[in-house]
Amino acid sequence: MDLKEAIYTRRAVREFTAEPVDEEILRQLIDAAVQAPSAVNQQPWSFCVVRDKALLARISGEAKEHMLRTSPAALSHHFQDILSDPKFDIFYRAPALIVISSVVESPWAVENCALAAENLMLAARAAGLGTCWIGFAQTWLVTPEGKAALKLPANYMPVAPIIVGYPKAAPPAVPRKEPDIHWIDV
Repeated sequence: MDLKEAIYTRRAVREFTAEPVDEEILRQLIDAAVQAPSAVNQQPWSFCVVRDKALLARISGEAKEHMLRTSPAALSHHFQDILSDPKFDIFYRAPALIVISSVVESPWAVENCALAAENLMLAARAAGLGTCWIGFAQTWLVTPEGKAALKLPANYMPVAPIIVGYPKAAPPAVPRKEPDIHWIDV
């Protein structure tokens, strides 16, 4: 698959087969991620790969409880209902979670990790894998308990929790809005 096809067909995947993703493939995705640009070329990222189903289930439960406890007013009734459902797995039973963290305090930590995440997600699409950035996990992963679950040092900042797996089906393309472009010419 060429780059343009990967860009135009990458979608958030939330239904996966039970097939595990081989370690070598996960390493290739991370290798693609570290090719991303970073501010001042610091390359400040760290990657935590979680394939332990019990730990994934624990993180899912803890993250749901944390969101319901700390930001109920910010959550719509729809999200409150979803997060309150004990059967709902925020990781959609994906066989792997890759958490991209910043190892340095930087005003560009989020941007650096987001650039690496997009490279990883495009490489995954090109390899026939599906991915989804799991926002539900973010607020809990940055807590001391979240960092401890990932065995991250206290000064690391988890930014991008990306699930990876083999999609059950290709999500349909969603039409893109026409971009708002302002041209300033000489």
